[in-house]
Amino acid sequence: MFDTMTMTKVVGGLCGTLLVYLLGGWVAETIYHGGGGHSEAQAYVIEVADGGGEAEVVEEVDFAVVMASASAADGEGVWRNCRSCHALEPGVNGTGPTLYGVVGRPVDAVAGFAYSGALEEVVDVWTPDALNGFLENPKGYAPGTIMGFNGLRKVEDRANLIAYLDSLDD
Repeated sequence: MFDTMTMTKVVGGLCGTLLVYLLGGWVAETIYHGGGGHSEAQAYVIEVADGGGEAEVVEEVDFAVVMASASAADGEGVWRNCRSCHALEPGVNGTGPTLYGVVGRPVDAVAGFAYSGALEEVVDVWTPDALNGFLENPKGYAPGTIMGFNGLRKVEDRANLIAYLDSLDD
């Protein structure tokens, strides 16, 4: 019933099928890609006139103006990005130092927290402007910082968060 000849036929059929697929792939490659290298000139070129449009100008928004209209209530919603590593209670450190009273305090003022030293080289006191720069891009503002957060891109979110943090310690 199952002998050597049957096994030979099965293996031969599989090899024949593989060869048909390989031959089909080679023919398709030849048809669709011109049969040779890809160095041939393009069949036709569509000329595109220069748009002549000016590049979009990104408006620089004065942070003091945005900070004046910041909402501490909206900043509480932005706080969810920070709470996994920071705490708001005085003296309670997480992965990062406590943020209670952070606005206006010296950079390395939290006792018992080991700072990386990169922040101390950039800024002395956490002013709203310094916090804005740091929260926008922590690694760009203080190269070498160990803070792994990518930053807040919207200036309104940063201002709201700073207003919220400033409202905590009166």
